Amino acid sequence: MPTLLTPPVDANTPPNGVPKVAGRSAFAPIAADIAEADRLFAESLAGYRSPVAPLIQHLRHYRGKRLRPALLLLTAKACGGVNPHHHILAAAVEMIHTATLVHDDVLDEATTRRHIPTFNAEWGNKVSILLGDMLFTQAFHITSRVDRRACELIGGATNRVCGGELKQVCNRGNWHLSEADYFDILDGKTAALTAVCGRLGAVYAGASEDVADKMETYGRCVGLAFQIADDLLDLTGDEAKAGKTLGTDLEEGKLTLPLIHALNTLPSTAADELRHLIRSDRPDKRRKVAEVLTRTGSLAYAKRAAEEFGRQARAALADLLPSECKHILEQLTDWSVKRER
Repeated sequence: MPTLLTPPVDANTPPNGVPKVAGRSAFAPIAADIAEADRLFAESLAGYRSPVAPLIQHLRHYRGKRLRPALLLLTAKACGGVNPHHHILAAAVEMIHTATLVHDDVLDEATTRRHIPTFNAEWGNKVSILLGDMLFTQAFHITSRVDRRACELIGGATNRVCGGELKQVCNRGNWHLSEADYFDILDGKTAALTAVCGRLGAVYAGASEDVADKMETYGRCVGLAFQIADDLLDLTGDEAKAGKTLGTDLEEGKLTLPLIHALNTLPSTAADELRHLIRSDRPDKRRKVAEVLTRTGSLAYAKRAAEEFGRQARAALADLLPSECKHILEQLTDWSVKRER
């Protein structure tokens, strides 16, 4: 069963869009550690049998870049070294992230992810929700093998993720969402998990609280940059490259940073016209909205915001001693802004 869940980790071939640094995978220094986290992920689910087994097998398609476990492990190595606690925690945060993807596809009514059918498209919403719940509980089960603090940190982050998702759902169709509320949502649904990865990597490598605080800031800023880039991708990306259903934010009535900026920039009549366009069923809606966002400079505005969070993330690394892993963490700030999938 474990081999069904986890494709082999090749230190020289970045999985699903992971960047290269100096000609090799950015995750090469932690390839063995990612493989061990993947093994723990698979091992913890290997006991499930038919009819759940096909679902567990399908999970391997959801596990692409490994950004969150990689961030945790790279931070650990940059702060002193990786140990078995880090492997468990990396597996746990990947389980939580995967659970959120399964649930997000239900919420967004998405039909494809990473070029394959979503769980809800293949098995329906009830199965998808229960599978996500199982991944959440399994993550806390394996985290309990570390210590109480790890459970508190991961539990707190997961609560913030769910709170951010809940706030976003409650604001669907709110065409007057403020930029402050948008970032409050992002701080929960995306940045909370990347932030805790930075802190966990540092804390369990024996780093000081000051360093752990900075690594949490790094993770938060990378998460915010990543999500803004994802919002831009949803509006202007190529589905063939992205490997997932795009345009879901528009269809679900989610206001993202480019849209908020445009609505605040346009005269009231033009802003109302944009709201009407967003609510419409026009087949060319995504293209027409993107044209408006280009004219108002809103796409460029969002890109600058992502770049600024990338700059803040780099600044948080300043006190770390020079190392290959520190250099890779710096490079990941650029990739999180410029990615295409």
